[in-house]
Amino acid sequence: MVQTSPATTRRARGRPKAVEDKTEQNTVQSLDRALAMLRLLSQSEGMTLSELAAESGEAAATVYRALVTLQAHQMIEMEEQGQIWHIGGGAFRIGSAFLRRAKFVERARLPMERLMRASGETAALGIEADGRVMHLSQVETRQAIRAFFPEGSSGPMHATAVGKALLAWYPEERVQAILEREGLGKFTSLTITSASTLMRDLSRTRDRGYAVDDQESAEGIRAVAAPVFNSLGEPVAAISLAGPAFRVSLSDSNRFGALVKDAADEVTGATGGVPG
Repeated sequence: MVQTSPATTRRARGRPKAVEDKTEQNTVQSLDRALAMLRLLSQSEGMTLSELAAESGEAAATVYRALVTLQAHQMIEMEEQGQIWHIGGGAFRIGSAFLRRAKFVERARLPMERLMRASGETAALGIEADGRVMHLSQVETRQAIRAFFPEGSSGPMHATAVGKALLAWYPEERVQAILEREGLGKFTSLTITSASTLMRDLSRTRDRGYAVDDQESAEGIRAVAAPVFNSLGEPVAAISLAGPAFRVSLSDSNRFGALVKDAADEVTGATGGVPG
């Protein structure tokens, strides 16, 4: 038995004395600045010190200290010519750890490749991350004009095929919580901005087994998506097909929907999941 002192007993577990420190030297503030730099670099093709300082609103000296710290951990690197900072290999390795946790990413690759070849359009895999869609991987078509989903990019749940494919199998209270927090923003003239209309659309999605984005998130792009389920029958990801509306008609979306559902069901089975 380990005896604790009165002071240890009074202190909340996991909260050191320094938690009350609000000075500039606070470690959490420094980490916050460094992560802000990392986020800015992840959204760019590279930035100079002065650009990062202007974008973040921090002093150049403060930004430089954060950059050097991140560089020491190989999270970022500097291109000597032009003194431009970029995301480094360390950030990729950490990001890859998330992908290793999500086994369905690897399992989805072959079904997505077959899906792209069968349809001639881009296949993608996405999940929900904090109330938004996050794209994990894609298999691009070779068509000159095509849909494109960079890894790590995000989108609204209510206006995307991946988002609606997940929402359709979520418990109603979870759907409501996401809608209350994220809202129903309008992105095109066809975006669903009414909660009751969205709920009817989700009901149709469950009935047919796949969701349709009819130019709701971007003008001129149609997409279909079907969910991947875990061993509890819960939706954990969705596979989509997307392409320009002039090449993907609404009638095509029905045919593509069946292909996407088959691919998603294959990944569900390969990862030990059961259909919801």
